[in-house]
Amino acid sequence: MMIGRRAFLNGLAAAGAGSLVGARSALSAEPPPETTTLRLGQQPSICVAPQFIVTELLKAEGFTDITYVKVTIAGLSKARASGEVDVSLGFVAPLVIELDAGAPITLLGGVHVGCFELFGTDRVRTIRDLKGKTVAIGDFGSPQHVFLSSMVAHVGLDPRKDVNFVKHPADEGKRLLAEEKVDAYLGFPPDPQELRARKVGHVVVNSAVDRPWSQYFCCFATGHREFVKKHPIATKRALRAILKGADLCALEPERAARALVDGGFTPRYDYALQTMKDVPYDKWRVYDPADSVRFYALRLREAGMIKSTPQRLIAQGTDWRFFNELKRELKG
Repeated sequence: MMIGRRAFLNGLAAAGAGSLVGARSALSAEPPPETTTLRLGQQPSICVAPQFIVTELLKAEGFTDITYVKVTIAGLSKARASGEVDVSLGFVAPLVIELDAGAPITLLGGVHVGCFELFGTDRVRTIRDLKGKTVAIGDFGSPQHVFLSSMVAHVGLDPRKDVNFVKHPADEGKRLLAEEKVDAYLGFPPDPQELRARKVGHVVVNSAVDRPWSQYFCCFATGHREFVKKHPIATKRALRAILKGADLCALEPERAARALVDGGFTPRYDYALQTMKDVPYDKWRVYDPADSVRFYALRLREAGMIKSTPQRLIAQGTDWRFFNELKRELKG
């Protein structure tokens, strides 16, 4: 157990007693989950902390067998599509590509905005400066590659022709940026926190504060389509726990950061704490998840990375029922 049950629930009470009154009423009125087993993805990025720190909340929702399936960021899409993972957080732009390819997943709602940051050398001051430059990515089709492609397309460049993407593992990409052997690197927590602490490069785009990226969800809660169809009550209960986890990250960052370290999800408390403070976890009630899907779908169509229209993706690959209900239940 990552932190004590009583301490965790006391922390949630401190995070917003008003919202929990409604949540308790809803819990008492709902039937139990159709299944007490839940499998969540465990990927390296810690911006998805709301799904990592919710073991006690999931138990309160009626789940007794909670498993974190360790995957790479690249491997998460396969785990979602195969049903190896029931519910998990994921980056919206790659999710759009997965939906376009027919993956059997359902987007349930946005959990937070603004976690990725683009770092550059002195040769890169704006996104347009990436034209003709070399950018390190984990792989083609990775979240780094997809988000950067959407950003490049948004400013009128063609990511297929105008940017030289090179594949490197994360540690290698950061080292090459420090040595100015690549021009830019896009990182997800805790990479940005590490790069800033080490004074490597400078921030070109911070999606937590820079428009338009700061106005759209970065991470979505997503379920395997069959799981959502067969277990709607369990789906809603899992989503409720995750959204409460987002509230805890926003209102008690020290507690959340300690839970991440104690749970073995990341080794560095300082980077974890900075992530909790940097990422706007309190904005999940503010933005419309459909707007985020629409925004990234349009950018990725411009980049030639998907063929579907935003309307088709939203109609076939999303279900906002539980998210909208929980917005009313968990009023801030």
